[in-house]
Amino acid sequence: MSGFWAMGGYATYVWTAYALFLLVLLLDTLLPRWRQRRLLAETRAQLLREQARRQRGAASLHSGLDHESHP
Repeated sequence: MSGFWAMGGYATYVWTAYALFLLVLLLDTLLPRWRQRRLLAETRAQLLREQARRQRGAASLHSGLDHESHP
């Protein structure tokens, strides 16, 4: 069994290759999820900003009409 772990003297290279492969596989799985969450959060924030701007615009439009109707 120790011969298996030693890999005939190439254990350092073999286990490093396995570790790097698993790291890349893990990152390849997680990074798209993180990007999607960040994109959704940014999209939600932008939507809220646009809604707030529209509400402010509508409020100023209504207040402007009130001032114009009274001479």
